[in-house]
Amino acid sequence: MLELRPNCECCDTDLPPSAENALICSFECTFCATCAEQKLLGFCPNCGGELLRRPRRPANKLQNAPASTRRVVAAQTC
Repeated sequence: MLELRPNCECCDTDLPPSAENALICSFECTFCATCAEQKLLGFCPNCGGELLRRPRRPANKLQNAPASTRRVVAAQTC
């Protein structure tokens, strides 16, 4: 199950579970669309994998499968 991390690893922008502008790599590194497009050119700085739109978890499923609250910020890689 996806963690649904709560923020962009570059700029620390909030990315709630319903965010349409969240992108992830296959290791779930998470970035906002602005950083992914403008700074990272569509590739994860951690693994080199492509960044794709993160699926949204339906609100009625969040109670039993909540999103992560652990914030990851690695601005030095951006």
